[in-house]
Amino acid sequence: MYEQLIKYIEQNSAVHLNKDEIEIIYNNFIPKKFRRRQFLLQEGEVCKYVAFIVKGAMRQYSIDEKGKEHIVGLCIENWWAGDRESFTKETPSGYFIDAWENTDVLMISKNNLVNLAKSVPAAAELSKILDERQAIALLRRVNSAISYSADQRLAELEKTYPEFLPRFPQHIIASYLGMTKETLSRIRSTGLKK
Repeated sequence: MYEQLIKYIEQNSAVHLNKDEIEIIYNNFIPKKFRRRQFLLQEGEVCKYVAFIVKGAMRQYSIDEKGKEHIVGLCIENWWAGDRESFTKETPSGYFIDAWENTDVLMISKNNLVNLAKSVPAAAELSKILDERQAIALLRRVNSAISYSADQRLAELEKTYPEFLPRFPQHIIASYLGMTKETLSRIRSTGLKK
């Protein structure tokens, strides 16, 4: 499990890890297995860990007063799962995060993450890179939601994250795109006829 995380850090950072730093990483992450539908986080809890996904898939969502799920995030291998606001501010989360598939993760607490960033330069650099990527992805997603038609939102997802489509069912993809599964089905069937 740890080898995948080490490889991920080295691929996403210009700083090489030495043996001592690798040992520090091993000591700061906790391996955990989640069964399908098992929660990493539930609404109202404080997010005490972020999880690096080694194998599997997770989803982050809220549930409205009518009981409808609203998918705000999908995560697969080599992605991070967690509620950043709750984790950083130590406030109750407004989200649920659960495993969509049986999922293996490496979890790290806030204190361990801070210590890791102080003692492993590659981890500090990776944290900055991930912050930048998340900010860019969030702006793109907001722009897509407010500016694009349903067809364009699907096309953007197919271009940006094609790996999501075989991993998550239609109703999850539709919710992530902010449309009904019927709309998604119509768009897909229209696209096949072209």
